[in-house]
Amino acid sequence: MVKGILKKALTRKISVKRGRGEQILEIPPSERLVLGVKFAMGMVVCLSALEVAHMAFLGSWSSEIFAAISGLIGTVSGVLISQHV
Repeated sequence: MVKGILKKALTRKISVKRGRGEQILEIPPSERLVLGVKFAMGMVVCLSALEVAHMAFLGSWSSEIFAAISGLIGTVSGVLISQHV
Protein backbone atom coordinates (compact mmCIF):
# COMPACT_ATOMS: atom_id res chain seq x y z
CA MET A 1 0.00 0.00 0.00
CA VAL A 2 2.73 2.47 0.97
CA LYS A 3 4.74 1.47 -2.09
CA GLY A 4 1.79 2.33 -4.36
CA ILE A 5 1.31 5.74 -2.75
CA LEU A 6 5.03 6.53 -2.98
CA LYS A 7 5.21 5.33 -6.56
CA LYS A 8 2.26 7.55 -7.49
CA ALA A 9 3.79 10.55 -5.67
CA LEU A 10 7.15 10.10 -7.41
CA THR A 11 5.72 9.51 -10.90
CA ARG A 12 6.56 12.29 -13.37
CA LYS A 13 3.97 13.52 -15.84
CA ILE A 14 5.19 15.04 -19.10
CA SER A 15 3.00 16.52 -21.82
CA VAL A 16 4.08 15.70 -25.37
CA LYS A 17 2.61 17.36 -28.44
CA ARG A 18 1.23 14.84 -30.89
CA GLY A 19 -0.21 16.34 -34.03
CA ARG A 20 -2.76 18.92 -32.95
CA GLY A 21 -3.26 17.61 -29.46
CA GLU A 22 -1.21 16.84 -26.41
CA GLN A 23 -0.60 13.51 -24.80
CA ILE A 24 0.41 13.14 -21.16
CA LEU A 25 3.09 10.53 -20.52
CA GLU A 26 3.68 9.11 -17.06
CA ILE A 27 7.25 8.15 -16.23
CA PRO A 28 7.37 5.85 -13.20
CA PRO A 29 10.22 6.20 -10.69
CA SER A 30 12.95 3.60 -10.37
CA GLU A 31 12.62 0.93 -7.71
CA ARG A 32 15.81 2.19 -6.07
CA LEU A 33 14.29 5.64 -5.60
CA VAL A 34 11.07 4.23 -4.11
CA LEU A 35 13.02 1.98 -1.73
CA GLY A 36 15.35 4.84 -0.76
CA VAL A 37 12.47 7.17 0.08
CA LYS A 38 10.69 4.39 1.97
CA PHE A 39 13.87 3.71 3.96
CA ALA A 40 14.36 7.40 4.76
CA MET A 41 10.75 7.76 5.91
CA GLY A 42 11.07 4.66 8.08
CA MET A 43 14.21 6.06 9.64
CA VAL A 44 12.42 9.33 10.44
CA VAL A 45 9.76 7.31 12.29
CA CYS A 46 12.39 5.26 14.16
CA LEU A 47 14.46 8.30 15.10
CA SER A 48 11.33 10.14 16.27
CA ALA A 49 10.47 7.19 18.51
CA LEU A 50 14.06 7.21 19.80
CA GLU A 51 13.79 10.93 20.58
CA VAL A 52 10.53 10.39 22.48
CA ALA A 53 12.08 7.50 24.44
CA HIS A 54 15.16 9.62 25.20
CA MET A 55 12.97 12.41 26.55
CA ALA A 56 10.76 10.01 28.54
CA PHE A 57 13.54 8.05 30.23
CA LEU A 58 16.35 10.59 30.53
CA GLY A 59 14.25 13.75 30.71
CA SER A 60 16.40 15.72 28.29
CA TRP A 61 16.40 16.72 24.63
CA SER A 62 18.95 15.10 22.30
CA SER A 63 20.08 17.59 19.69
CA GLU A 64 22.02 14.90 17.78
CA ILE A 65 18.91 12.80 17.21
CA PHE A 66 16.96 15.92 16.23
CA ALA A 67 19.67 16.85 13.73
CA ALA A 68 19.44 13.39 12.15
CA ILE A 69 15.63 13.67 11.95
CA SER A 70 15.88 17.13 10.37
CA GLY A 71 18.42 15.94 7.82
CA LEU A 72 16.29 12.98 6.77
CA ILE A 73 13.16 15.11 6.50
CA GLY A 74 15.06 17.55 4.30
CA THR A 75 16.28 14.72 2.09
CA VAL A 76 12.83 13.18 1.67
CA SER A 77 11.27 16.59 0.97
CA GLY A 78 13.96 17.40 -1.56
CA VAL A 79 13.43 14.15 -3.43
CA LEU A 80 9.66 14.58 -3.52
CA ILE A 81 9.85 18.21 -4.65
CA SER A 82 12.54 17.59 -7.28
CA GLN A 83 10.49 14.85 -8.92
CA HIS A 84 7.73 17.34 -9.81
CA VAL A 85 9.87 20.15 -11.22
